[in-house]
Amino acid sequence: MKGSESLHKNVVIGGRTLEIEEVLLAARDAVPVEFSKDPEWHRKIRAGAEFIDRALKEHREIYGVTTGYGQSGIRVVPQELMLDLSKYLVRFHGCGMGEILPEPLAKAVMVVRLNSLAYGHSGVRMDLLDLMRELINHSIIPVIPEEGSVGASGDLTPLSYVAAVLMGERDVFYQGKRRQTSEVFKELDIQPLTLMPKEGLAVMNGTSVMTAIACFAYQRAEYLSRLASRITAMVVEVLRGNKSHYDERIFAYKPHPGQSLIATYIREDLGYHSADSKALNHHLQDRYSLRCAPHVIGVLADALPWMKEWIETELNSANDNPLVDAEQEDFLHGGNFYGGHIAFAMDGLKNAVANVADLLDRQMAFMMDPKNNRGLPANLSGATEERLCISHGFKAMEIGTAAWTAEALKNTMPASVFSRSTECHNQDKVSMGTIAARDCLRVLELTEQVAGAVLLAATQGLEIRIRNGDLEHHHLTPQIRETLDAIRGECDFIEDDRPLEQTLRRIKLMIAEKAWALYED
Repeated sequence: MKGSESLHKNVVIGGRTLEIEEVLLAARDAVPVEFSKDPEWHRKIRAGAEFIDRALKEHREIYGVTTGYGQSGIRVVPQELMLDLSKYLVRFHGCGMGEILPEPLAKAVMVVRLNSLAYGHSGVRMDLLDLMRELINHSIIPVIPEEGSVGASGDLTPLSYVAAVLMGERDVFYQGKRRQTSEVFKELDIQPLTLMPKEGLAVMNGTSVMTAIACFAYQRAEYLSRLASRITAMVVEVLRGNKSHYDERIFAYKPHPGQSLIATYIREDLGYHSADSKALNHHLQDRYSLRCAPHVIGVLADALPWMKEWIETELNSANDNPLVDAEQEDFLHGGNFYGGHIAFAMDGLKNAVANVADLLDRQMAFMMDPKNNRGLPANLSGATEERLCISHGFKAMEIGTAAWTAEALKNTMPASVFSRSTECHNQDKVSMGTIAARDCLRVLELTEQVAGAVLLAATQGLEIRIRNGDLEHHHLTPQIRETLDAIRGECDFIEDDRPLEQTLRRIKLMIAEKAWALYED
């Protein structure tokens, strides 16, 4: 079988730092994964596995290899049972529940785990890495339930589904169908692995599920920060807002970089220059949902760089236990499986994103209310005068926006503060990083729904202004015209009331897929 063809270069793993975008290219766009050709990297992988073999021959004590797991680590395991110990670890963790991870996300889990194991401090064989790469490149994806991890020791239960597939067990997605792994392996002549004494633990004991989710969350949040800026500029035009609120001098006096960047985006979308400040003031001061938009979206923009740093540090780490130092022939028993950094980043990200949802919801309400929307019809109805009494335009959409925003805000409760002592109090402090990451994805999904609704409403509002002669299409900047025309390609002007669910679903999907190029870096 051949890997998927792509315009992108292959994603190289081994002896180098992997970036978030590369994880997504491999997971979402089927860019093939290949290993480094550096002989030193290959030597390091071999050395780790060979050191474990020697240590076992020397009867050295190794947690999870010659002992049981967790609180059961006081149990001594004889050599003849060590292979069964690894196999049993995988099997008894097969208790995941909840929804199944989407295929691209489960594939990202594979890529992230492969990259961690490729640092050579987990003691796995090259055969295991080769099989993981083969599964990734052939899009044979483990079926992974999303629930069951407390984020320390890593993502044991969800990652057991990866380990089980390497053993030829449980289910995979292949060519759009859920099938038994054993059937797919037989069909493709793939040999399952017998996991060596440390390999089950090495595959499972890490932060790869939460980190894979964080990679997707980061990219979606970064795009939302741009989209919210474009939407804000459109709403300013709809409401004939005061463009001087985005004057560059204001943001020079309070120079948070992300906040200044968002103000620049909005300012450029509006075609505003400081020299215009005295001529363009329709209203001295707009509501905070317009005036303070850079300050709200800017928090997200300023948080994203350090969140990216934390995610990529976790991505490029050995987060197993115990770790192997083959050079000094030592086993390091520690806590690199603890997902605290991802937990904190995801708790922070969902907070910043939900605040953007709240901002957009307020902009939506501003446009709907005829007492405040500066001459627009109630609910942005496009009905003719004689049918206006039976038309309600975006009324239900605004209520939906309020509901989605409320749910997003509800989910901002930080998961990382809900540590529970587990496993006979051996795991007495845990990160809940995977729950935080899953919550963050939900907040992003809800915020994308809000953004889609407000984008549709702003497009309607602009067209009403144009039809009423309040605004000339050619007076809008090229970038706003481009967005307006793109949305009009998906949704005609709403004159008579009609269902908008399918339209909103299309727009939301386009947002999630970053359908529109927004601002040059």
